[in-house]
Amino acid sequence: MGDVIRTVKVKLNVPTERCDDLHQTKQQFLHCANTTARWAWRHPNDYCVTSKQKAENALYERLRGETELTANLVQKGIRRAIEATKSGVTRLKKGAKTSQPHFDAWSVVYDKRSATFHRDHVSLSTVNGRVECDYVLPDDAEGTPIHKYLLNEDYEFRMSTLQYDRSTGSFYLHARMRRTTDEQEQSKTDSSDVHQMSPDAAHQNAKHRTVLGVDLNVDGSFAVTSTGAFIGNADEMNHRRREFEKTRGSMQQAGTRSAHLSIQSMKDREHRWMQDELHHASNQILDEARDHDCTHVAFENLAGIRDRMAGAKRFHAWAFRRLYHYVEYKAEMYGVEVDQVSPAYTSQRCSSCGFTHESNRQSKHQFVCQKCEYELNADYNASKNIARKLLKRLHSGQKSSSGGAPCQYALASGTLNLNGDYNASVSTTVEGESTDKPTTSQ
Repeated sequence: MGDVIRTVKVKLNVPTERCDDLHQTKQQFLHCANTTARWAWRHPNDYCVTSKQKAENALYERLRGETELTANLVQKGIRRAIEATKSGVTRLKKGAKTSQPHFDAWSVVYDKRSATFHRDHVSLSTVNGRVECDYVLPDDAEGTPIHKYLLNEDYEFRMSTLQYDRSTGSFYLHARMRRTTDEQEQSKTDSSDVHQMSPDAAHQNAKHRTVLGVDLNVDGSFAVTSTGAFIGNADEMNHRRREFEKTRGSMQQAGTRSAHLSIQSMKDREHRWMQDELHHASNQILDEARDHDCTHVAFENLAGIRDRMAGAKRFHAWAFRRLYHYVEYKAEMYGVEVDQVSPAYTSQRCSSCGFTHESNRQSKHQFVCQKCEYELNADYNASKNIARKLLKRLHSGQKSSSGGAPCQYALASGTLNLNGDYNASVSTTVEGESTDKPTTSQ
């Protein structure tokens, strides 16, 4: 029968303190679309550009630098403009009058890379990390489109649009839902075939999910992964930053034009140095993901990081967000997804037994569980908890808990799933999770 497509409008309960993040995201999304439209629309002097690939090749890097959007949202903004340009060209060919597309309506396009859709809430990418919004559902949804499509497991979420109603000050998600009859029948057939396969064959056919957790820091190692890699040197970054500031301060006192030019040159040099450091760190993180066959990379939600992390100034917040964006857009080339999770209790929870208490954190870099006495580097412990949080979210999104798809997070010595089942790497002699150690000493 083919696809059955339905669009359901559902109101979102957006945290008050995050509304501005969505408004800024809209502004930057429309900036990408309008910039692309101006570049692509060349009538009547030349042919308009209607190739999405050409537009992305020409504008992607520029728009990533001009905005704080994730890679996927930049691409969606570019593609929206190209689709409008195509429509304009079609009208021109028919002899109709038209002009360069312009976008000013409040809307942002999300798909499964920039949003995580659930039956009762959605997680949306913004210029300031992810924001989770509950759906405002009726007390009795029976017979409504929300019950027929949004809450119906037979329908899956597709590309959806976020809109804002100025008169009520409310955000609405226009969720596009799809039900494919042929896919359902094929799924039943595939399910029957799996029962006839050996367990190993069924396991190989299942789509695995392996998560790499990443913890970011303002001192010690800049980033620590759940596979035990200690990446970058935050202390060195802080030292170089202070040296730059000290030198600039001395030059500013001179007040001459020469000093002003020298300060500007130094700012450019400092920026290039920092960009190189962040690119190097992002490459190392992705190397860890690829070496351990990871499908996902998990970071803490970066929203409000200056408030909750001692010593995290604007410099660190900028560096963390830029690193996240680098990892995100580079990961697309390898088919790896990058996401953020809530930072709550990641530094206090024992990654071995699950006991959570503030006294577990002995010092900046030392974690000792007060229950099971598991002892390890505190940042390394946090990175494993971050990986576990995303794994739980992915696992809860599965239609069946016994679907055969391995769900696990990556460690230095192997993988661990939510049930505590540990699988050692073939090349390792480490005993298991309880003795799992970092691969690189701090």
